[in-house]
Amino acid sequence: MTSVTRRQLLVGATALIFATAAAGCSTPSTTGGDSAGGSEITFLTFETPNLTPAYWDAAIKRVTDKYPDVKVKKLVSPTADGRTDYAKQLLQSGQFPDVMVGLSPAGFAESGNLYAWSESELKDFTFPTANPIRGKYYQLPANTQTIPPVYYNTKVFADHGITAPPKDWAGLLEVCEKLKSAGVTPFVTGGGKDAFASSMLLTGIVSVDVYGKTPDWLSKRRAGTVKFSDPDFTAALAKFADLAQRGYIQKSDVSRDYAATEQAFLDGKGAMYPMGNWFAASADAKQRNDIGVFNFPSADGRTVVPAYTGGGMVVSAKAKNLDAAKRFALAFQLDKAQLDSSVKADGLIPAVKNYTPPADAGPVFKAGYDLYQQAVADKAVVHGFRWETADDGLLPGMAAKVDAVAQDLTTGRKTPAAAAAYLDAEWAKAGS
Repeated sequence: MTSVTRRQLLVGATALIFATAAAGCSTPSTTGGDSAGGSEITFLTFETPNLTPAYWDAAIKRVTDKYPDVKVKKLVSPTADGRTDYAKQLLQSGQFPDVMVGLSPAGFAESGNLYAWSESELKDFTFPTANPIRGKYYQLPANTQTIPPVYYNTKVFADHGITAPPKDWAGLLEVCEKLKSAGVTPFVTGGGKDAFASSMLLTGIVSVDVYGKTPDWLSKRRAGTVKFSDPDFTAALAKFADLAQRGYIQKSDVSRDYAATEQAFLDGKGAMYPMGNWFAASADAKQRNDIGVFNFPSADGRTVVPAYTGGGMVVSAKAKNLDAAKRFALAFQLDKAQLDSSVKADGLIPAVKNYTPPADAGPVFKAGYDLYQQAVADKAVVHGFRWETADDGLLPGMAAKVDAVAQDLTTGRKTPAAAAAYLDAEWAKAGS
């Protein structure tokens, strides 16, 4: 089976926590009625242009309609990509949520703060053994995301005589040069408070070039048998830096947050957009008929598709109403209406047995979905570098360091060799 199958992604004062929450996130809300006589749980979510407050409220209501005794207090992370750090802050202040979605379980699980799902509780998921941490499974493997395919503006391509998306790295560079020579920015990337957008291209390069040859590279890094400063990884960093040096990535993009980055691509401020398959939902919601998608290209044209299966609910092992928290999490993740909603709202590929996407799923989603299914059939799926969340993933805190490296390589503040040395040094700190 594919590697997806095998792996299947401090604040000291309470007053400061409250200040952070008040300044950066929505006011907590309770869904499901008065908590009196029921089992109240807290649920930490995050918001994006796709995952709006209305999306979460409707999803919560579907569960509480089924289980009226469960009352849900919704919490919202101050930033979409900072939800894991926010959960750490809440844990330290004694306010750890009962249920959380889309955060990295690493660190929380090892310290005994997360509930370990049983085999029977995972029986309905396609990849029930995804993301093991010390032999146990703490995060529901609810969906698969390809990270990143490359979305492109078909009209811009056609206007500049590009008749098909590139099949290999040399072809990608040719497309980039043709666009840049015509005054078109080849890639739209981002950064700012949503730093993950700055490392999407780096994720693709490492996943395809490094993991494509050594699928368990990050496990080897954890074992200490490889380093970021080894030639293959440094070459991937250099390949990314070369895109910036050629002007195919704009240095100023690293200050642009995720919502603005997506909008820049939709507004035609660049021809290509490396992003997780969740972007398909946004494109389809806007009924765009000028957006195509292709697999991140390899040097020799071989298909290698980075993906991550996981991202689902985790439950606090110390939840006051543990049964209610577990019922809420499983009902949320397995509900057919919710799965269909996640496809349409966020372009997710549900990793639930016997699930098929709704017939009215949009064309951009369907195109990416077909690319993924073909990669699965070809056994061409690898980890999405930076997005792994288990024993074969980055050490806690390292994803932010990868994002920082991507920004430094984009702006020229670091050379590839210096970036590799920095990652090795930060890895040593994270593991100490």
